[in-house]
Amino acid sequence: MTVPAGDPLVPGVAAAQPREAGPTAGSGAATDAGTAAAQAPVASPEPEVAVEPPDALLDPAAVPLVGDDEVPHWLRPMIRRSLGGQLPGMLDRGARHQQGGNRQSAVLMLLSEGTTGSSGPDILLTQRAATLRTHAGQPAFPGGAIDVGEDAVAAALREGHEETGLDPASVTPLVLMPRLYLPRSEFIVHPVLAYWHTPGPVAPVDPAETALVARVPIAELADPANRVRGSWGTFVGPAFDVAGMLVWGFTAAIVDALLDLGGWTVPWEFPHTRTIDLSRR
Repeated sequence: MTVPAGDPLVPGVAAAQPREAGPTAGSGAATDAGTAAAQAPVASPEPEVAVEPPDALLDPAAVPLVGDDEVPHWLRPMIRRSLGGQLPGMLDRGARHQQGGNRQSAVLMLLSEGTTGSSGPDILLTQRAATLRTHAGQPAFPGGAIDVGEDAVAAALREGHEETGLDPASVTPLVLMPRLYLPRSEFIVHPVLAYWHTPGPVAPVDPAETALVARVPIAELADPANRVRGSWGTFVGPAFDVAGMLVWGFTAAIVDALLDLGGWTVPWEFPHTRTIDLSRR
């Protein structure tokens, strides 16, 4: 897959004006998942963390992609916070970019209102196959490198379809978050926040690339019982023990920030909170 050296063009649309809050996450759980055949695990590299690179320029603020009438009521508070000032956690710390030839990628942060019988919204996550050369077995948002001629939104939707079977027509992209710089892989990541207005079945399309696809309830992610700390040397960050996988590293940091943006975070760091040594995974 070829990646352009320059920044892709991103469409800009009039900003949504959020209004009232909608449903909050409850305590139920519902997960759609597909799994690949068991394969021998490959050692995981040190977790990626977005940082401010040297000689960086502050990235433009989050970019709204739709008007107010296309934003569900329950997501409007999140959109308002994403457009209205300082972003939480990694979305703020990593919101800078290097000039020049870094590789460009996009990830799809896809929220839906939840499945029938669930008590709140969910988010789509995947787990990479254990036999991949890089980031083997790690949790992720659907995403990947931006191809020549694509913008970040098109790339995120394409990768979502290629990895999970997701129908791009069922998705409304809402906001393009500020770019995040990952120094170890030298990727600039464009996070695309989107609403899954017509959810359909999802599962790994290529088991050699994706081992698991899961719709993870926000309630499960916010539940202190499912929140842990992940450590690697001097690095300690948030992690989530949900849907049969440990969500950590870059993906966990973004999920943690999204919980803050959505107003879903509850206190979770206590003396008894588990710490998991990621170097042993």
